[in-house]
Amino acid sequence: MTNGLQLQSTLDESGTLKLALTEVEVPDPAENEVLVRVEAAPINPSDLGVLFGPADVGSASTAGSGIESVLTAPVPPQHLPRFKGRLGQALPVGNEGAGVVVAAGNSPEAQALMGKTVGVAGGGMYAQYRAAPAMMCLPVADGTPARDAASCFVNPMTALGMVETMHMEGHSALVHTAAASNLGQMLNKICIADGVQLVNIVRKPEQAEILRELGAKYVCNSSDDSFISDLTDAIHETGATLAFDATGGGKLASQILEAMEQAQLRTPTDYSIYGSTVHKQVYIYGSLDLTPTTLNRAYGAAWGLGGWLLPLFLAKVGMEKMIEMRTRVASELSTTFASHYTRELSFAEMLSADVARQYNAKVTGEKYLLCPQRDL
Repeated sequence: MTNGLQLQSTLDESGTLKLALTEVEVPDPAENEVLVRVEAAPINPSDLGVLFGPADVGSASTAGSGIESVLTAPVPPQHLPRFKGRLGQALPVGNEGAGVVVAAGNSPEAQALMGKTVGVAGGGMYAQYRAAPAMMCLPVADGTPARDAASCFVNPMTALGMVETMHMEGHSALVHTAAASNLGQMLNKICIADGVQLVNIVRKPEQAEILRELGAKYVCNSSDDSFISDLTDAIHETGATLAFDATGGGKLASQILEAMEQAQLRTPTDYSIYGSTVHKQVYIYGSLDLTPTTLNRAYGAAWGLGGWLLPLFLAKVGMEKMIEMRTRVASELSTTFASHYTRELSFAEMLSADVARQYNAKVTGEKYLLCPQRDL
Protein backbone atom coordinates (compact mmCIF):
# COMPACT_ATOMS: atom_id res chain seq x y z
CA MET A 1 0.00 0.00 0.00
CA THR A 2 1.30 3.45 -1.01
CA ASN A 3 0.04 6.83 0.14
CA GLY A 4 0.06 9.81 -2.17
CA LEU A 5 -1.64 13.09 -2.99
CA GLN A 6 -4.49 13.19 -5.49
CA LEU A 7 -6.26 16.24 -6.91
CA GLN A 8 -10.04 16.04 -6.55
CA SER A 9 -12.90 18.22 -7.77
CA THR A 10 -16.10 18.47 -5.71
CA LEU A 11 -19.32 20.33 -6.51
CA ASP A 12 -21.58 20.83 -3.49
CA GLU A 13 -25.31 21.54 -3.30
CA SER A 14 -24.72 25.20 -2.47
CA GLY A 15 -23.22 25.71 -5.93
CA THR A 16 -19.56 25.90 -4.92
CA LEU A 17 -16.94 23.92 -6.77
CA LYS A 18 -13.81 23.02 -4.81
CA LEU A 19 -10.41 21.80 -5.99
CA ALA A 20 -8.14 20.37 -3.31
CA LEU A 21 -5.47 17.77 -2.70
CA THR A 22 -6.37 14.68 -0.71
CA GLU A 23 -4.04 12.01 0.62
CA VAL A 24 -5.25 8.66 -0.67
CA GLU A 25 -4.14 5.07 -0.29
CA VAL A 26 -2.99 3.46 -3.52
CA PRO A 27 -3.28 -0.34 -3.33
CA ASP A 28 -0.45 -2.63 -4.33
CA PRO A 29 -0.79 -3.55 -8.00
CA ALA A 30 -2.82 -6.65 -8.82
CA GLU A 31 -1.40 -9.41 -11.02
CA ASN A 32 -1.87 -7.54 -14.30
CA GLU A 33 -1.33 -4.05 -12.92
CA VAL A 34 1.57 -1.67 -12.37
CA LEU A 35 2.12 1.22 -9.97
CA VAL A 36 3.26 4.40 -11.72
CA ARG A 37 4.96 7.32 -9.98
CA VAL A 38 3.31 10.08 -12.03
CA GLU A 39 5.75 12.76 -13.16
CA ALA A 40 3.81 14.62 -15.85
CA ALA A 41 0.14 14.96 -16.85
CA PRO A 42 -1.26 17.39 -19.43
CA ILE A 43 -4.28 19.63 -18.88
CA ASN A 44 -6.54 18.84 -21.83
CA PRO A 45 -9.93 20.44 -22.60
CA SER A 46 -11.55 17.15 -21.57
CA ASP A 47 -9.86 17.46 -18.16
CA LEU A 48 -11.13 21.00 -17.70
CA GLY A 49 -14.69 19.73 -17.99
CA VAL A 50 -14.16 17.61 -14.86
CA LEU A 51 -11.96 20.11 -13.06
CA PHE A 52 -14.36 23.02 -13.28
CA GLY A 53 -17.58 21.80 -14.87
CA PRO A 54 -19.96 24.79 -15.05
CA ALA A 55 -18.04 26.90 -12.52
CA ASP A 56 -17.21 30.56 -13.13
CA VAL A 57 -13.41 30.33 -13.02
CA GLY A 58 -13.18 34.08 -13.53
CA SER A 59 -14.61 34.46 -10.01
CA ALA A 60 -12.48 31.73 -8.43
CA SER A 61 -10.39 32.32 -5.31
CA THR A 62 -7.73 30.38 -3.42
CA ALA A 63 -7.36 29.98 0.35
CA GLY A 64 -4.29 28.56 2.06
CA SER A 65 -0.87 28.00 0.55
CA GLY A 66 1.26 25.27 -0.97
CA ILE A 67 -0.27 21.81 -1.03
CA GLU A 68 -2.81 22.96 1.57
CA SER A 69 -4.34 25.36 -0.98
CA VAL A 70 -8.04 25.05 -1.77
CA LEU A 71 -9.48 26.65 -4.90
CA THR A 72 -13.19 27.47 -4.94
CA ALA A 73 -15.38 28.84 -7.71
CA PRO A 74 -19.12 29.61 -7.85
CA VAL A 75 -21.51 27.79 -10.16
CA PRO A 76 -24.41 29.83 -11.59
CA PRO A 77 -27.65 28.45 -10.08
CA GLN A 78 -29.24 27.83 -13.49
CA HIS A 79 -26.49 25.30 -14.32
CA LEU A 80 -26.78 23.20 -11.15
CA PRO A 81 -29.68 20.96 -12.30
CA ARG A 82 -27.58 19.66 -15.21
CA PHE A 83 -24.88 18.49 -12.79
CA LYS A 84 -27.08 16.95 -10.13
CA GLY A 85 -25.39 13.59 -10.66
CA ARG A 86 -22.00 14.81 -9.44
CA LEU A 87 -23.12 16.81 -6.41
CA GLY A 88 -21.11 15.88 -3.33
CA GLN A 89 -18.77 13.55 -5.19
CA ALA A 90 -15.00 14.06 -4.92
CA LEU A 91 -13.95 13.31 -8.49
CA PRO A 92 -10.33 12.42 -9.32
CA VAL A 93 -9.08 14.29 -12.38
CA GLY A 94 -6.63 13.72 -15.22
CA ASN A 95 -7.24 11.51 -18.25
CA GLU A 96 -3.62 10.74 -19.07
CA GLY A 97 -0.04 11.18 -17.94
CA ALA A 98 3.35 9.54 -17.71
CA GLY A 99 5.80 8.35 -15.12
CA VAL A 100 8.03 5.51 -13.96
CA VAL A 101 6.74 2.06 -13.00
CA VAL A 102 7.85 1.53 -9.39
CA ALA A 103 5.95 -1.69 -8.64
CA ALA A 104 4.35 -4.40 -10.74
CA GLY A 105 2.08 -7.39 -10.40
CA ASN A 106 3.24 -10.94 -11.02
CA SER A 107 2.13 -11.30 -14.64
CA PRO A 108 4.85 -11.26 -17.33
CA GLU A 109 3.19 -8.22 -18.97
CA ALA A 110 3.34 -6.22 -15.74
CA GLN A 111 6.84 -7.33 -14.78
CA ALA A 112 8.13 -6.34 -18.24
CA LEU A 113 7.28 -2.71 -17.43
CA MET A 114 9.15 -2.54 -14.12
CA GLY A 115 11.42 0.52 -14.01
CA LYS A 116 10.27 1.80 -17.40
CA THR A 117 8.82 5.18 -18.28
CA VAL A 118 5.28 4.71 -19.56
CA GLY A 119 2.41 6.79 -20.79
CA VAL A 120 -0.87 5.94 -19.07
CA ALA A 121 -4.54 6.52 -19.81
CA GLY A 122 -7.29 5.69 -17.39
CA GLY A 123 -8.29 8.71 -15.32
CA GLY A 124 -7.12 9.96 -11.94
CA MET A 125 -3.71 10.94 -13.30
CA TYR A 126 -3.44 14.22 -11.37
CA ALA A 127 -1.87 12.28 -8.53
CA GLN A 128 1.54 11.29 -7.23
CA TYR A 129 0.85 7.59 -7.82
CA ARG A 130 -1.55 5.70 -10.04
CA ALA A 131 -2.19 1.97 -10.25
CA ALA A 132 -3.17 0.96 -13.78
CA PRO A 133 -3.61 -2.16 -15.92
CA ALA A 134 -0.43 -3.02 -17.78
CA MET A 135 -2.38 -3.04 -21.05
CA MET A 136 -3.23 0.65 -20.57
CA CYS A 137 0.46 1.60 -20.37
CA LEU A 138 2.54 2.61 -23.37
CA PRO A 139 6.27 2.04 -22.75
CA VAL A 140 8.51 4.59 -24.43
CA ALA A 141 12.13 4.40 -25.53
CA ASP A 142 14.76 4.41 -22.77
CA GLY A 143 15.81 7.95 -21.93
CA THR A 144 12.51 9.50 -23.00
CA PRO A 145 11.47 12.11 -20.39
CA ALA A 146 8.04 11.68 -18.83
CA ARG A 147 6.97 15.09 -20.16
CA ASP A 148 7.47 13.79 -23.73
CA ALA A 149 5.25 10.78 -23.05
CA ALA A 150 2.58 12.57 -21.01
CA SER A 151 0.31 13.39 -23.97
CA CYS A 152 0.66 10.08 -25.77
CA PHE A 153 -2.98 9.04 -25.62
CA VAL A 154 -5.82 11.58 -25.83
CA ASN A 155 -4.74 13.85 -28.70
CA PRO A 156 -2.75 11.29 -30.75
CA MET A 157 -5.42 8.59 -30.54
CA THR A 158 -8.18 11.12 -31.24
CA ALA A 159 -6.41 12.40 -34.36
CA LEU A 160 -5.80 8.87 -35.60
CA GLY A 161 -9.38 7.96 -34.71
CA MET A 162 -10.72 10.75 -36.90
CA VAL A 163 -8.87 9.43 -39.94
CA GLU A 164 -9.91 5.86 -39.13
CA THR A 165 -13.55 6.98 -38.80
CA MET A 166 -13.28 8.58 -42.24
CA HIS A 167 -12.16 5.27 -43.75
CA MET A 168 -14.72 3.21 -41.83
CA GLU A 169 -17.65 5.37 -42.91
CA GLY A 170 -16.66 5.67 -46.56
CA HIS A 171 -15.63 9.32 -46.68
CA SER A 172 -12.56 10.53 -48.57
CA ALA A 173 -11.59 13.83 -46.92
CA LEU A 174 -12.02 15.71 -43.65
CA VAL A 175 -12.94 19.08 -42.19
CA HIS A 176 -11.62 20.02 -38.73
CA THR A 177 -12.36 23.05 -36.53
CA ALA A 178 -10.10 24.72 -33.95
CA ALA A 179 -7.53 23.31 -36.31
CA ALA A 180 -4.40 25.05 -34.99
CA SER A 181 -4.67 23.28 -31.64
CA ASN A 182 -2.16 20.69 -30.49
CA LEU A 183 -4.51 17.99 -31.73
CA GLY A 184 -5.15 19.85 -34.98
CA GLN A 185 -1.45 20.07 -35.74
CA MET A 186 -1.12 16.32 -35.18
CA LEU A 187 -4.05 15.70 -37.52
CA ASN A 188 -2.39 17.79 -40.22
CA LYS A 189 0.82 15.81 -39.94
CA ILE A 190 -1.10 12.52 -40.16
CA CYS A 191 -3.13 13.63 -43.18
CA ILE A 192 -0.07 14.94 -45.02
CA ALA A 193 1.78 11.68 -44.39
CA ASP A 194 -1.20 9.51 -45.33
CA GLY A 195 -2.32 11.50 -48.37
CA VAL A 196 -5.65 12.57 -46.85
CA GLN A 197 -7.18 15.89 -47.91
CA LEU A 198 -7.93 18.07 -44.88
CA VAL A 199 -9.82 21.35 -44.65
CA ASN A 200 -8.79 23.35 -41.57
CA ILE A 201 -10.98 25.97 -39.90
CA VAL A 202 -9.32 28.56 -37.61
CA ARG A 203 -10.32 31.91 -36.11
CA LYS A 204 -7.20 34.03 -36.48
CA PRO A 205 -4.56 34.76 -39.16
CA GLU A 206 -1.72 33.66 -36.88
CA GLN A 207 -3.42 30.29 -36.43
CA ALA A 208 -3.68 29.92 -40.18
CA GLU A 209 0.04 30.67 -40.46
CA ILE A 210 0.89 27.91 -37.96
CA LEU A 211 -0.86 25.37 -40.15
CA ARG A 212 0.55 26.64 -43.43
CA GLU A 213 4.06 26.32 -41.98
CA LEU A 214 3.23 22.65 -41.33
CA GLY A 215 2.28 22.24 -44.98
CA ALA A 216 -1.51 22.56 -44.74
CA LYS A 217 -3.10 23.36 -48.13
CA TYR A 218 -6.64 24.27 -47.11
CA VAL A 219 -7.01 26.75 -44.24
CA CYS A 220 -10.20 28.81 -43.79
CA ASN A 221 -10.48 31.66 -41.29
CA SER A 222 -13.98 31.88 -39.79
CA SER A 223 -13.35 35.58 -39.01
CA ASP A 224 -12.94 36.48 -42.69
CA ASP A 225 -15.86 37.97 -44.64
CA SER A 226 -15.16 35.38 -47.32
CA PHE A 227 -15.26 32.43 -44.88
CA ILE A 228 -18.34 30.68 -46.28
CA SER A 229 -17.20 30.95 -49.89
CA ASP A 230 -13.63 29.92 -48.94
CA LEU A 231 -14.97 26.94 -47.03
CA THR A 232 -17.27 25.89 -49.84
CA ASP A 233 -14.42 26.14 -52.37
CA ALA A 234 -12.12 24.04 -50.19
CA ILE A 235 -14.79 21.39 -49.60
CA HIS A 236 -15.58 21.27 -53.31
CA GLU A 237 -11.91 20.77 -54.18
CA THR A 238 -11.35 18.06 -51.57
CA GLY A 239 -14.73 16.35 -51.69
CA ALA A 240 -14.90 16.39 -47.88
CA THR A 241 -18.18 15.06 -46.48
CA LEU A 242 -17.06 14.41 -42.89
CA ALA A 243 -16.20 17.02 -40.24
CA PHE A 244 -15.06 16.97 -36.62
CA ASP A 245 -16.08 20.04 -34.64
CA ALA A 246 -14.29 20.96 -31.41
CA THR A 247 -16.43 24.04 -30.74
CA GLY A 248 -19.79 22.32 -30.24
CA GLY A 249 -21.95 25.41 -29.80
CA GLY A 250 -22.97 28.15 -32.17
CA LYS A 251 -23.60 27.88 -35.90
CA LEU A 252 -20.29 26.46 -37.15
CA ALA A 253 -21.50 22.86 -37.54
CA SER A 254 -24.47 24.11 -39.56
CA GLN A 255 -22.22 26.27 -41.73
CA ILE A 256 -20.03 23.26 -42.50
CA LEU A 257 -23.02 21.14 -43.51
CA GLU A 258 -24.34 23.95 -45.69
CA ALA A 259 -20.94 24.36 -47.39
CA MET A 260 -20.83 20.60 -48.01
CA GLU A 261 -24.28 20.75 -49.60
CA GLN A 262 -23.39 23.71 -51.81
CA ALA A 263 -20.15 21.99 -52.86
CA GLN A 264 -22.12 18.88 -53.87
CA LEU A 265 -24.61 20.94 -55.89
CA ARG A 266 -21.81 22.39 -58.00
CA THR A 267 -21.61 19.00 -59.74
CA PRO A 268 -24.69 18.63 -61.99
CA THR A 269 -26.98 15.73 -61.04
CA ASP A 270 -30.63 14.89 -61.42
CA TYR A 271 -32.74 17.41 -59.52
CA SER A 272 -34.19 16.32 -56.20
CA ILE A 273 -36.41 18.33 -53.89
CA TYR A 274 -34.45 16.71 -51.04
CA GLY A 275 -31.13 18.20 -52.12
CA SER A 276 -27.91 16.28 -52.61
CA THR A 277 -28.17 12.55 -52.00
CA VAL A 278 -24.58 12.37 -50.73
CA HIS A 279 -24.51 11.93 -46.95
CA LYS A 280 -22.81 14.74 -45.04
CA GLN A 281 -21.74 14.16 -41.44
CA VAL A 282 -20.49 16.41 -38.64
CA TYR A 283 -19.31 14.95 -35.34
CA ILE A 284 -19.07 17.22 -32.31
CA TYR A 285 -16.22 16.10 -30.06
CA GLY A 286 -15.56 19.21 -27.96
CA SER A 287 -17.28 22.08 -26.16
CA LEU A 288 -15.14 25.16 -26.69
CA ASP A 289 -18.36 27.09 -27.33
CA LEU A 290 -20.91 26.47 -24.56
CA THR A 291 -23.81 28.19 -26.33
CA PRO A 292 -26.56 26.05 -27.92
CA THR A 293 -25.81 24.38 -31.24
CA THR A 294 -27.78 26.23 -33.90
CA LEU A 295 -28.90 24.46 -37.08
CA ASN A 296 -30.17 26.21 -40.20
CA ARG A 297 -31.33 23.24 -42.23
CA ALA A 298 -30.20 24.37 -45.66
CA TYR A 299 -28.43 21.14 -46.57
CA GLY A 300 -31.06 18.77 -47.90
CA ALA A 301 -32.01 15.57 -46.13
CA ALA A 302 -28.84 13.47 -46.40
CA TRP A 303 -26.96 14.70 -43.34
CA GLY A 304 -26.16 13.82 -39.79
CA LEU A 305 -24.97 15.55 -36.63
CA GLY A 306 -23.76 13.49 -33.70
CA GLY A 307 -21.24 13.16 -30.92
CA TRP A 308 -17.86 11.47 -31.14
CA LEU A 309 -15.96 10.22 -28.10
CA LEU A 310 -12.59 8.47 -28.15
CA PRO A 311 -13.40 5.68 -25.64
CA LEU A 312 -16.56 4.76 -27.57
CA PHE A 313 -14.63 4.74 -30.84
CA LEU A 314 -11.93 2.48 -29.39
CA ALA A 315 -14.56 0.10 -28.04
CA LYS A 316 -16.06 -0.09 -31.52
CA VAL A 317 -12.83 -0.78 -33.43
CA GLY A 318 -11.49 -3.32 -30.93
CA MET A 319 -8.16 -4.23 -29.38
CA GLU A 320 -6.28 -5.08 -32.58
CA LYS A 321 -6.89 -1.66 -34.13
CA MET A 322 -6.13 0.10 -30.83
CA ILE A 323 -2.77 -1.68 -30.59
CA GLU A 324 -2.01 -0.72 -34.20
CA MET A 325 -2.74 2.93 -33.42
CA ARG A 326 -0.72 2.87 -30.19
CA THR A 327 2.23 1.37 -32.02
CA ARG A 328 2.21 4.24 -34.48
CA VAL A 329 2.04 6.77 -31.64
CA ALA A 330 5.05 5.17 -29.94
CA SER A 331 7.10 5.18 -33.15
CA GLU A 332 6.28 8.83 -33.96
CA LEU A 333 6.23 10.25 -30.43
CA SER A 334 8.97 12.79 -31.08
CA THR A 335 7.67 13.83 -34.53
CA THR A 336 4.02 13.55 -35.53
CA PHE A 337 2.75 13.31 -31.96
CA ALA A 338 5.13 15.65 -30.17
CA SER A 339 3.49 18.06 -27.69
CA HIS A 340 4.82 21.43 -26.60
CA TYR A 341 3.91 23.06 -23.30
CA THR A 342 3.41 26.69 -22.41
CA ARG A 343 4.19 26.12 -18.73
CA GLU A 344 4.84 23.33 -16.25
CA LEU A 345 2.87 23.53 -12.99
CA SER A 346 3.19 22.11 -9.50
CA PHE A 347 0.10 21.09 -7.54
CA ALA A 348 0.24 24.38 -5.61
CA GLU A 349 0.44 26.42 -8.81
CA MET A 350 -2.47 24.52 -10.32
CA LEU A 351 -4.57 25.44 -7.27
CA SER A 352 -3.82 29.15 -7.66
CA ALA A 353 -6.93 30.97 -8.93
CA ASP A 354 -4.82 33.30 -11.07
CA VAL A 355 -3.03 30.38 -12.73
CA ALA A 356 -6.31 28.47 -13.12
CA ARG A 357 -7.72 31.34 -15.15
CA GLN A 358 -4.76 30.98 -17.50
CA TYR A 359 -4.93 27.24 -18.14
CA ASN A 360 -8.74 27.32 -18.30
CA ALA A 361 -8.71 29.97 -21.04
CA LYS A 362 -8.44 27.33 -23.82
CA VAL A 363 -6.15 29.53 -25.92
CA THR A 364 -5.14 27.88 -29.18
CA GLY A 365 -1.48 26.93 -29.12
CA GLU A 366 -1.23 27.00 -25.32
CA LYS A 367 -0.96 23.78 -23.32
CA TYR A 368 -0.15 23.29 -19.65
CA LEU A 369 1.55 20.36 -17.93
CA LEU A 370 1.10 19.29 -14.31
CA CYS A 371 4.20 17.83 -12.62
CA PRO A 372 2.84 16.07 -9.50
CA GLN A 373 6.26 15.43 -7.94
CA ARG A 374 7.44 19.04 -8.25
CA ASP A 375 8.09 21.26 -5.21
CA LEU A 376 6.97 18.65 -2.66
